[in-house]
Amino acid sequence: MPDPLGPLFDALESINSELTSFAARLARLEDSGAVRNGPKAGGTGADGDGEGTRVPGAPVVWHQVGEEEREALWGEFAQWVVRMADTYELTTEQLPHACWWEHGAVVAELTALWTGWESAYGNEEDAAAGPYLWHDAWSRGIERIGRMWLGECTNGYHNQKSRTVWGTDPAYRKKILEAGPPGIV
Repeated sequence: MPDPLGPLFDALESINSELTSFAARLARLEDSGAVRNGPKAGGTGADGDGEGTRVPGAPVVWHQVGEEEREALWGEFAQWVVRMADTYELTTEQLPHACWWEHGAVVAELTALWTGWESAYGNEEDAAAGPYLWHDAWSRGIERIGRMWLGECTNGYHNQKSRTVWGTDPAYRKKILEAGPPGIV
């Protein structure tokens, strides 16, 4: 009689192997300065002062990228967005040609897709799975952009979302901090 737990143990062994591979890859990225621990991981050099060369695939947090690096990085990013929009024949409903860069959430989503693309196509060790997984993320990300992040932009016309900006009212922040967390129910 076959062991009923055999397939489960095989799956766990496979997962363990993948985790070991990811841990080794993360260690290499950390050693190269592409990934740093702590809140200042903004895609700059290993020392976090805005100097140094960004390793392709390293995370980019735009408000933490130094001014000198931002212009070059933004140009590279924008070229990638245009190339992907043409390659994947995106419609203006999926990504508005006239204003995608004016939507912070769209830029954040596309930045994550860009760095994921760099990682997927720049990693020789995971050449088979990386591009496949990136395409899955791409399709979900583009669908999310059109469904959630664009607001009322259509057919090349930019319209800001009708919303209250949360982060500009000091009284609002004070009210939240004074309220504290909810009581345990």
